[in-house]
Amino acid sequence: MTSVPGSAPPTSPAGRHKPHATRSQRAAAERTMRTLRRRRLINRVMVGVMYLAALLAILPLILILFHLVREGASSLSLDFFIRMPAPVGEAGGGMANAIVGTLVLVGLASAIGLPVGIGAGLYLAEHRRSRLALVTRFLSDVLNGLPSIVMGIFAWQFLVRPMGGFSAYSAGVALGAMMIPLVTRSTEEMIRLVPVSLREAALALGFSRARTSLTIVLRTALPGIVTGSLVAVARIAGETAPLLFTAFGNQFWSIALDEPIDALPLRIFYYATSPYDDWRALAWAGALVLIGIVLVISIIARYATRARHGLGGD
Repeated sequence: MTSVPGSAPPTSPAGRHKPHATRSQRAAAERTMRTLRRRRLINRVMVGVMYLAALLAILPLILILFHLVREGASSLSLDFFIRMPAPVGEAGGGMANAIVGTLVLVGLASAIGLPVGIGAGLYLAEHRRSRLALVTRFLSDVLNGLPSIVMGIFAWQFLVRPMGGFSAYSAGVALGAMMIPLVTRSTEEMIRLVPVSLREAALALGFSRARTSLTIVLRTALPGIVTGSLVAVARIAGETAPLLFTAFGNQFWSIALDEPIDALPLRIFYYATSPYDDWRALAWAGALVLIGIVLVISIIARYATRARHGLGGD
């Protein structure tokens, strides 16, 4: 390759000199590196704080489960689930009537609270701007924060006293009333997540508004509604204060709705406050069974949540 006379000789790429970074560029690069190191440090610290917060959040549950298993597992046996409470001074016995009574009360409360709560939630979602909906939503939030013992006193005043005695029916009404605001608000939120296009498509096909709400909207939101309902059931399953004023408890086998009935929270309360070691041991076992029931309901609710978001199926 010949060079043109009067021109500078060509230089190879390897022979070119890289321009040196100026002082301001080096300072900017150092500031950037310091900023990145500081951000990495802050990120590690905050991730550690979140892990610590998560551990502290589940630590009480872990400690409760550990203590219940340690104190109550030794008292669990077949007799605990099939035998009646033993008389004072007699060893053994079980909580068969309390377990069945808990199932009866939860079923009765669900029969009262779920239809009312789901219907109210559907109305709030479909008529969210109406005056009645605004008042109902506000009162549901207030009722949701009402102490359970207040609900028990209310049921005692308006149900137990007029009926002339304690009964499973009054306890079921008190627990069902506690379920209503939870189911109402969860149902409303789940229905509001249903796309508006589904409603419009059904109405365009000639469906009435009522039929659209019941067959399209409600069916689409059903997994989420089931989840909220199970959470409400799990909450009332362990309530004790309303039962003290309504069900009262019963050491004998009884599933009649117009008579006092036993329940696991009541039997745990009576045994835990007794001076007998055998009864206190059975109270720990009853608490373990009760938290097991709540845990099973929570797992079912979790599965329903996974199905709601398409994580549990195909």
